[in-house]
Amino acid sequence: MTGMKPNERRCLLCGGETTVTVRGTGMGGRNQELALAFALEIEGDQGMALLSAGTDGTDGPNDAAGAIVDGGTAARARSLGIDPCNYLDNNDSYTFFQDFDTATGAQCHLKTGPTGTNVMDIQIVLLNKTAHPHA
Repeated sequence: MTGMKPNERRCLLCGGETTVTVRGTGMGGRNQELALAFALEIEGDQGMALLSAGTDGTDGPNDAAGAIVDGGTAARARSLGIDPCNYLDNNDSYTFFQDFDTATGAQCHLKTGPTGTNVMDIQIVLLNKTAHPHA
């Protein structure tokens, strides 16, 4: 968030389809995998969040369209004994979000059902640079 002023907010919109290098035997989809990897990259940064989803309502061979994460997702998962790195290493992002939502009561796993359209995958990144309290 370099270059942003205190209390500034931005919304970044992206589209297209990402690719995944499959190394494991888990279940997921490119949007869920991107969201889980993003959660690990932004861990500890409470001013960032991502929604990544397929506009057709599906992401791989499962019932999820994608997922929503923020800077607290990975740490919260670890505090509950859910290691996001193990899931990502096994390409098992679907199971990660299932387990995370069950353990937390959250709804990070985005399940819309079929939408009747297929424009592309979308990613929405929200940035919120809060003012430093001692500035």
